[in-house]
Amino acid sequence: MALSALRFIQESKKSEIACLQQLLQLGELVGAVSQMIHVLQRERGTANIYLCSHGDIWREQLNERALEVNAAEQQVNHWLTTHALTNLNIANASRLFSRIALLLHSLSTLPQLRQRIFDLSIGQPDAMNAYNEAIRTHLALVFETADISGDPSISRALLAMCSFMQGKELAGQERATAAAGFAARQFDASAHQQLLGLIEGQERCFQTFAEFSDPLCLAEWQRQTRQDRSDFERFRRIACTLTKPHGEPADIALRWFSVSTARIDGMKVVEDKLEDALKHSCRQRINEAQASLALQQQNIDQIPQPDSHYTALLPPQLSRSVLELVEQQSRQLQALDAELSRLRVLLAERKAVERAKGLLMQHHALTEPQAHKMLLDMAMNQNKKLSEIADAVLSVSALLGEQRA
Repeated sequence: MALSALRFIQESKKSEIACLQQLLQLGELVGAVSQMIHVLQRERGTANIYLCSHGDIWREQLNERALEVNAAEQQVNHWLTTHALTNLNIANASRLFSRIALLLHSLSTLPQLRQRIFDLSIGQPDAMNAYNEAIRTHLALVFETADISGDPSISRALLAMCSFMQGKELAGQERATAAAGFAARQFDASAHQQLLGLIEGQERCFQTFAEFSDPLCLAEWQRQTRQDRSDFERFRRIACTLTKPHGEPADIALRWFSVSTARIDGMKVVEDKLEDALKHSCRQRINEAQASLALQQQNIDQIPQPDSHYTALLPPQLSRSVLELVEQQSRQLQALDAELSRLRVLLAERKAVERAKGLLMQHHALTEPQAHKMLLDMAMNQNKKLSEIADAVLSVSALLGEQRA
C-alpha cells in the first residue's frame, strides 16, 4: 500500500506539471487575443471618425485598420489550428470552448459590419456597439482562462492582465466616444455622462491591476502615467465639459485620436509585459514542479525497499518515510488551495458583474458605464455588495428565461 501511495504522489506532481504546461500554451492564446483586441479598438475609433464625418475623413485608414485586424485574426486562427484543444486536461474546458466559439463567431460578423460602415448604411452608435460586443467576447475568453488556472501565482498574473485589459478597453471606448463627438463637433449630456463613467471605470480597473501585478509591470505602468499628457488632458476636459468645441481647430478629432492613441499604445506596452510575466510565471512554476518531482524520486530511491516476501508488513522506517512524503505533498496542496480559493472568489465576483452588465446593456440598451452605474445604484440602495446585486440580476434573468421556455 505504501509503495502505491508513492506512485500516486508522483502522478499528482506529473499531473500538476501537465496542467502548468497547458496554461503556458493558453498564455500564448491570451497574447494573440490581446493583440486582436488592440487592433479592433483602433478600428472602432477610426470607424467612429469616418461615420461622424459622413465619410469625409479616414476612408483609407479604415482599409488599413481592417488589414491589421485580419493579420491579428490569422494569428489567433494559427494558434487554434496548431494546438490540440480537445486534449486539454483542465477544469472548465467546456466553458473555454464556448468562449472560443463566441469569439470566432464575432470575427465572422466583421466583414459585413465593415461594408455597412463603408457604405454609411449604419449609424455610429450601432457600429460602436457592434465593435464593443466583439471586444467583449475576446475579453470574456481571457477571464475564462484566468478561471481555469489552478496555481495562485499564475492566477494573480492572469487577474492583473484581465484587469488591465479591461481598463484599456474602457480607455479605447473613451477614445472612440470622444472621437465621434469631436468629428461631429458636438457633445450632449449623455456623452458627457458616458465619458465620465468611462474615466471612473478605468481607474477602478487599474487599481485592481495594481493589487495583483508583479513589480516590474506595475513600475512600467507608473512610468507611463508620469509621462506628459497635457494635450490629452486638455482634450479630455473639452469632451467632458463643453457641448460644442468652439474655437478649436477643424482637425480636433484627428488630434484627439492621435494623443489618446499614444496613451493606449503605452498601455499595450504594459499589456505585453503582463503577457511576458504570465509566461514567465508558468515556466517558473513548471521548473519548480519538475525539480520537486526529481527530488521526490531521489527521496523514494533512498527509502529502503522491503523484503519481497513480506510486502504486507513494511518496516517502520519505510512507513515513516512514505508518511513524510505524503504529508509534505498535502501541506503544499493545502497552502495552494487556500490562496487559490481567495483568488477564485474575487474572479467569480468580477465575472458575475461583467455578465450582469452585459445583460443590462443588451436588454436596456445601456452603455457599459450606464450598466455599471445601475448596478452600483442598486447595491447602494439595498446596502449590498456589488457582486450580490450582480448575482441577483443573473438569477432573475435565468428565471425569466425558464418561464419563457
